[in-house]
Amino acid sequence: MQPFQQLEEAFEAENPDVDVQMEFHGSIQVMRRVTDLHRELDLVATADQSLLPMLMYATNNPETGEPYANWYLSMATNTITIAYTSKSKYADEISAHNWFEILSRDDVRVGISDPRFDAMGYRTFMAFALASDFYSDSSIFGNFVHRQFKYPIRLKTEGEDISIIIPEIVETNPDSHLVVRGSSVALNALLESGEIDYAFEYVSVANQLGFESVKLPPEFGLNDPKLEDYYNRVRVELDFQRFASVEPIFTAEQIRYGLTIPTNAPQPELAIRFIEFLYGPKGQQIMKDNWQPLFIPAQIDQPENLPAELKEFFGL
Repeated sequence: MQPFQQLEEAFEAENPDVDVQMEFHGSIQVMRRVTDLHRELDLVATADQSLLPMLMYATNNPETGEPYANWYLSMATNTITIAYTSKSKYADEISAHNWFEILSRDDVRVGISDPRFDAMGYRTFMAFALASDFYSDSSIFGNFVHRQFKYPIRLKTEGEDISIIIPEIVETNPDSHLVVRGSSVALNALLESGEIDYAFEYVSVANQLGFESVKLPPEFGLNDPKLEDYYNRVRVELDFQRFASVEPIFTAEQIRYGLTIPTNAPQPELAIRFIEFLYGPKGQQIMKDNWQPLFIPAQIDQPENLPAELKEFFGL
């Protein structure tokens, strides 16, 4: 959120004729504003690029019969971390080696985002499943979910493949020490105020907000492209039909952010101008300063569908 707020200010300073209006939601909720609520947005950015083909490529605009998107930029990567403050319980004890034991303690309040709506939410469960596999200790995942939810979140294994089954209702029990919010952004204020002790976040966000953080091994930090096959063994399944025409399954992979211009964008020329600014020197510096440098050169899915101006800009 912070880098895009800075991008908004910098872009408007160079383009005084433009008023950028941004909304911030969980990644799946961002997609739903286009595909389900039929909002006409000029740009869509998500913390999980795989949602763009899953939801926007696969869903047609009822007015035009065209998909809501047919290309995207793979912007940047990130790393899962556990954010905390000096006020957090056991802040002087937690490490990359004992975080799962600290977070399972009954007197520790842990914030997670809802896996039905937010990429950080389902990535949190992926990280626990991968950690259980990495340490050959099923109790790591089991202790995280045991007695926490009114409707159980289940782990299913088939050979080396691991599926995490999310029920239609994600509701914690009255005695749960987990706190669930619609997006990871909503956890930051709770962490700052001390209402929770720890929150699953992205490294860039933890750094931007000045939180302490646990550096997780790449085997479950979801940040190493060389471990893609290892990550892919884990997937999150929504145990209900979340979307009208899409199978609700999310596969673990290296974290990659995505950006596209919807096919029904009302002002695509301004969206193109913003992307050119983002990939220009000032935009790149803003992203770098916020611990989230862009992939350079640009990584593009279905580049043949890029607007002509962006094809020229990226030298295609």
